[in-house]
Order: sequence, then C-alpha cells, then structure tokens
Amino acid sequence: MTASPTTDPLIAALADLTAALAAAADETAFFRAFEATTAKLVGHRLFTLLIVCADDALVERIYSSDPGAYPLTGRKRMGPTPWGDLVLRGHQPYLGRDKAAIEWAFPDHALIESLGLRSVINIPIIAFDRVLGTLNLLDVEGHYDEADLARVAALAGLLAYPFGRVIETTR
Repeated sequence: MTASPTTDPLIAALADLTAALAAAADETAFFRAFEATTAKLVGHRLFTLLIVCADDALVERIYSSDPGAYPLTGRKRMGPTPWGDLVLRGHQPYLGRDKAAIEWAFPDHALIESLGLRSVINIPIIAFDRVLGTLNLLDVEGHYDEADLARVAALAGLLAYPFGRVIETTR
C-alpha cells in the first residue's frame, strides 16, 4: 500500500484501502488490509466480517482476526433479534459502549465478554439496498464513540464488492 500525502487520517485510510482493493490478490488479502487500516484508524481487539446467509436469519463469518475464538464459517442466528432488526433489516450501524450493550446485542455475549470485549461497532455492508453482511470491531469497554463509528462507516462501502464475490462463490 502506498501512503497518502494527506494528514487527514480518514482520507489516508480511504486512499490506502482503495489502493489495497486494486492490488489485492483475493478477498482475504483485502480483508487483511482492511483489518490493518481499521486497527490504525480506531483500534480493535477483534475484527470480524460476516455475510448474511440465504435465509436472512443466520450470519456466517468470512474473516476473523481471532480464528481460535471466532473461526471462519462459524454461524450464528442474528436475524430474528433486536440487533438484527436494527442492523440487518434497518440498515443502521450499531455502537455498543459497554457490557450491557454486548449482552443486548449478542447471544454469544459470554464468549465475547470472556475475551475482555465490552464495546462494539457493527456496520452493515449494503449494496443496492441489500445488506450483504456486517463489519464488526470489538474492544474494551468504552473504547468506541460516535466519531469512531463515523470513521469506520465511511470506509465500509469498500467492502461491498469483496462481500459480493464471497457470497457469489458460497451460494
């Protein structure tokens, strides 16, 4: 990746990711670059990418920064939940700042909490008014704020094409 000549971290991140998308050998290479960029921009202890399965009730992990705790192709039922109503059907991002927010959102909250993760950013990846999946960043309690959510949301659209390719090959 080539560094951007700007001092604005968001513009630099967009420039780096655009270059990474053009140069990536495959989706996984781009996902690695995306993880590194978000780590630098807002930080995270866990980074995962999920696609929505054909029945819209399940999501499937296609990338994980911690495959031991969160292996690839792991699935969880997120569609028929308040979180699913907000993110998957409502097309809205979710910012959870504490343990209560993690418990509200995720049926696997005990595993999440056991890893010391108590704040989350979830961004729906949307193309042509269809949610393809989600970008998920988790860290310690209180780590994320509205500005972090906005920064990550500004980058998320770059995942639509790679997500579409993964979905195309898995169905």
